[in-house]
Amino acid sequence: MSEEDYVSEDAFDAVVVGAGCAGSIAAYVLAKAGKSVLVVERGNFAGAKNMTGGRVYTHSLRKIFPDFEGNAPLERKITHERISLMSTDANFTVDFTGQDLGKEGQESYSVLHAQFNPWLAEQAENEGAEFVYGIRVDDLIVRNGRVCGIKAGEDEIEARVTILADGVNSLLAQKIGFAQEASLGQMAVGAKELIELPEKVIQDRFQCAAGEGAAWLFVGGPTQGHVGGGFLYTNKDSISIGLVATLSDLITSEMPVYEMLDEFKKHPAIAPVIEGGKTIEYSGHLISEGGYNMLPKMVGDGVLLAGDAAMLCMNLGYQVRGIDLAIASGEMAAESAIEALDKGDTSEAALSVYRTKMENSFVLKDLKQFQKFPHWMESTKRMFTDYPDMVRDIMYSMFVVDGTPVEPVRKKAMRPVKELGLWSLFKEVKGGVMSL
Repeated sequence: MSEEDYVSEDAFDAVVVGAGCAGSIAAYVLAKAGKSVLVVERGNFAGAKNMTGGRVYTHSLRKIFPDFEGNAPLERKITHERISLMSTDANFTVDFTGQDLGKEGQESYSVLHAQFNPWLAEQAENEGAEFVYGIRVDDLIVRNGRVCGIKAGEDEIEARVTILADGVNSLLAQKIGFAQEASLGQMAVGAKELIELPEKVIQDRFQCAAGEGAAWLFVGGPTQGHVGGGFLYTNKDSISIGLVATLSDLITSEMPVYEMLDEFKKHPAIAPVIEGGKTIEYSGHLISEGGYNMLPKMVGDGVLLAGDAAMLCMNLGYQVRGIDLAIASGEMAAESAIEALDKGDTSEAALSVYRTKMENSFVLKDLKQFQKFPHWMESTKRMFTDYPDMVRDIMYSMFVVDGTPVEPVRKKAMRPVKELGLWSLFKEVKGGVMSL
């Protein structure tokens, strides 16, 4: 059967479900190539349902919008990288800054999705893509195993290609058998607050130049010793602060996530940097944590998966990425759809060039490189309990002066290490290094 046997003549070339980063980029690339595109978003505006810490590594964005820095609603260029091991009463931080962090092609920015995503959607609309908001897609039109569009309430909208960019744990992907409901160990729940502070106050507290900011990741204290971590990103006149906790371990906690976030904000290392701030936004969201090993099927007859719907997220403890993966996947999904549409063949075989593009790009190569890390993190729970306390005790042994005769630093510093078990500590650290 030919393509015309599946869809009507007035079908869209492409329907995109979701106006997040992946969906809007896909719509932009398709519309720029002259294809008819409809984007359906269940939120009231693009980005209404998105929740991340809010950081974009711009290499993939620059490829599509070379002049983005002069047009996109960016917050601060990240020039300070901070990583902390946090116990309940102490905090050990590595603070790194360097010129290479801000070089073109290597730079990253904090962003607010409520501003950044509408800008992406606007670029697609300027090229002719149509967007409709406040509409939930309930199902897909499937004929003889081929996806031919979407069902939204009583409406059916046909398309030669359907791109699912509807977010993590996509129910639409599950309905067509591309994915199964993720296990608790593969998913995390995130909670975030946006705290308003004056621009100059943020620069002074984080020792940043005007227009520059910090990204700060935490292990241990934010999740009360459970698998996960905290994050803090500086925006122009606000701070994004939150935490992410893996569901399989979180279910053993007596403290809910929102209380963890409240305790995190009260920590002696955090309270001073948000003092006087006003909470202007609160959000929660599911986040994929399984990495490469939880990727769903991405290509079928008439359908492609991109962004969070394809579970494209990478959490390495010292680095969290998702937006650059979403942007690149949206671009490659659109390019693959264009090639297939131009050939008049949108079968799985024709669209499979998308998977090839992804495998040859940084997206799947990076996810594959670190595919063992999620399991190591979940199985090494002392990283979130004993390690922060061990580092605290080592620091106390070095810096506390109380009038008693001092011991050799080596002897004092090794005592907390020996209490955890030197050999088991070595094996765990080696496992983490090998997974990276």
